[in-house]
Amino acid sequence: MESPKVLFVSSEISPYLPESAVSSVCQQLPSAIQEKGFEIRTFMPRFGCINERRNQLHEVIRLSGLNLIINDSDHPLIIKVASISAARMQIYFIDNDDYFQRKTLYKNDDGAWFPDNDERSIFFVRGVLETVRKLRWSPDIIHCHGWFSYILALYLRKSFKDDPLYADSRIILSLYDEATPETFDEDFKKKAANDGVKNKDLEMMNEPTFENLLKMCINFSDGIIVAAPGSNEQYIQYALENKKHVLEYQSPEEYIDKYADFYKTVAKRRKKNKI
Repeated sequence: MESPKVLFVSSEISPYLPESAVSSVCQQLPSAIQEKGFEIRTFMPRFGCINERRNQLHEVIRLSGLNLIINDSDHPLIIKVASISAARMQIYFIDNDDYFQRKTLYKNDDGAWFPDNDERSIFFVRGVLETVRKLRWSPDIIHCHGWFSYILALYLRKSFKDDPLYADSRIILSLYDEATPETFDEDFKKKAANDGVKNKDLEMMNEPTFENLLKMCINFSDGIIVAAPGSNEQYIQYALENKKHVLEYQSPEEYIDKYADFYKTVAKRRKKNKI
């Protein structure tokens, strides 16, 4: 079969943000997968601590201009791009003045999680899906890295389920040993509701904890990758119990090849199921 088209949706990518488990993998992996002949696109949030001049970000006018309604308010979607020359890779940035002008990622200066992190995550993933639609590029695999991207699985399966562009798209979530909010705003369900997303789809978020969010997103995904040795075992077990493809943790020397094979396995299974 042909090598799948892979959409990488990442909360952090080095060198735009400091090195972490997520940012390091999300710099190396897309480039290496591209070198294996896969077609890729890569997205991340344009957090306010990213220096636009030094990193040569510029707005793509033809992709910007859409307004997304989050929590009954309009928020303009701005798309910027930059390139990592050494990796021969272009990065698309999702930007918005309300959500991404802060100089920190997820917490304020006092170390408290931003109360609108749920809205920021929702805006980010919906912005990615709308922009890919504008690009008229149909991904076989959508690989989400970092908790900030996980809710994409819900929107793809519900809000975009009838879009032929995403008809064959499979969703993979990578699990990292990363800091996560214990709970989200009590109005999470109201904020997340959208065309195609009904209250019954959000029942697991009656108690808006991170644990429930991740389990809900696993339900809507097709595969799980254990991307760090410290990943929480309960989520891996939950994925297995729900008959999801699971790729166990791979060493730094082997993970590129293993991920490439995993993409093909997950993509192939969907095509078999559609016959």
